Amino acid sequence: MKNIVLAGVISIFTLTACKKDDNKVAEKTLEQQKLEFQARQLDIEKQKLAIERERFAYEAQKKSDSIAEVEKAKTAAAAKPQVIRETKTIYRDAPSSNNGSQASNSSSQGTTTAQKKGISEAAKGTAIGVVSGAALGAIVNKKNRGGGAVVGGIIGGATGYTLGRSQDRKSGRVQPK
Repeated sequence: MKNIVLAGVISIFTLTACKKDDNKVAEKTLEQQKLEFQARQLDIEKQKLAIERERFAYEAQKKSDSIAEVEKAKTAAAAKPQVIRETKTIYRDAPSSNNGSQASNSSSQGTTTAQKKGISEAAKGTAIGVVSGAALGAIVNKKNRGGGAVVGGIIGGATGYTLGRSQDRKSGRVQPK
């Protein structure tokens, strides 16, 4: 019986000793986990910084390459002889049409404006719009073709004039508002 009690007491001491060591091991493991986690976070931050450095280096290289290409293009352009294909003569004291574009010329008597020659885009648009609108109106309104042609002509003419006027503004024939 003594042996059984002695074996029980020894096993209890062993178990309690193991439990104390397990708690210490568990605490050390928790502390080690915290340290490992912080070490991983530091590694991640170091990697982020390395990536940023590489990005800055890449952008700096990209800028220097583009500057080098521009200088190379300037050098190549300067080396090639330039051919003048078109010349334009401007007379200061006489009004001119300058190939159909509107020009303001100053003279000793005041400022004169040269008008474009030919039919304006607004007039062309109006004519085309009236004809096509009248035809379309007559086709659409089958009961009263004349009335449809009139209404279609008015709508087409207004639309054609608006589009032509905007083209005249773009070309410089009419000053934009």
